[in-house]
Amino acid sequence: MAGHSKFKNIMHRKGRQDAVRSKMFAKLSKEITVASKMGGPDPDGNPRLRLAIQNARGQSMPKDNIQRAVTKGSAGDGDDYFEIRYEGYGPGGVAVIVEALTDNKNRSAGNVRACFTKNGGQLGETGSVGFMFDRVGEIRYGADAGDEDAVMEAAIEAGAEDVTSDEDGHIIICAFEDMGSVASALEGVLGEALSVNPTWKPQNLVPVGEDKAGTLMKLIDALEDDDDVQNVYSNFEISDDVMTKLSAA
Repeated sequence: MAGHSKFKNIMHRKGRQDAVRSKMFAKLSKEITVASKMGGPDPDGNPRLRLAIQNARGQSMPKDNIQRAVTKGSAGDGDDYFEIRYEGYGPGGVAVIVEALTDNKNRSAGNVRACFTKNGGQLGETGSVGFMFDRVGEIRYGADAGDEDAVMEAAIEAGAEDVTSDEDGHIIICAFEDMGSVASALEGVLGEALSVNPTWKPQNLVPVGEDKAGTLMKLIDALEDDDDVQNVYSNFEISDDVMTKLSAA
C-alpha cells in the first residue's frame, strides 16, 4: 500500500469505520464552511465551495449537514481559519506532508510536532520534503463509473496525465492547473466524481519493512485523528503481507 491520501489509509482498518466517518464529516464540514465564508454560498460562482460540496456528496455526507456548513460560512459565523503546511520525516525515512486548517496556529504546530516526536518521526521546516512530491490534481471515481478502458479513454480526452484502476474504482491524475477543466470534462462523460482535490503525489516510493511499518501507521493515524489536520500525504510503500499482519494485530 502506498500512502498519499487523507482518509483512505485508515478507512478499512479494523473497528475504526464509524470513528473515521464522523471525523471525515467534521473535516469536510470545516472545508465547506471556510469555502463559503471566503467566496460566498453560491457554488456556481465559488469553485472551492463547489469542489467541497462535491467531495462531501462523494462521501455520502447528509444534505442537511452540507447546507448547515454553507449557511454557517456565508453568515460569517465561527472562527477565522488559517491554512498551514507542515513537513517532516516518519519512521523508515519516509517523507510526510501535513495540511492543516486551524483557528490556532500554536495549537496545531504543537500537536503536529508531538505526533511526529511520539511516533518515531521528526518535524522539519517547510520545504524540507516538498521537493519529493509533485502538486497535481486527483479525481476519484467509483468502480460503477465504467470499466478501465472506458475511464482511460475519457481521461485521455479530458486531458488527464494518468489513470489507476482497481476493484475499488479509478484514480485520475492531471496537472494541478488543469484540475477544474479536466474534472468538468469528465463529469460530462462519467458523471459526478467522488472527489476532486489537489494532492501531493510522491515522485518515488520508499519501501518500509515490518519493523518500521507499525510505528509509521501510528504516526499517520495520530496525524489524521487531529481535528486541525485536513490532509496527510506520504511516500511510503508497504507490502500487502505486512499490512495484513498489522490489521490483524
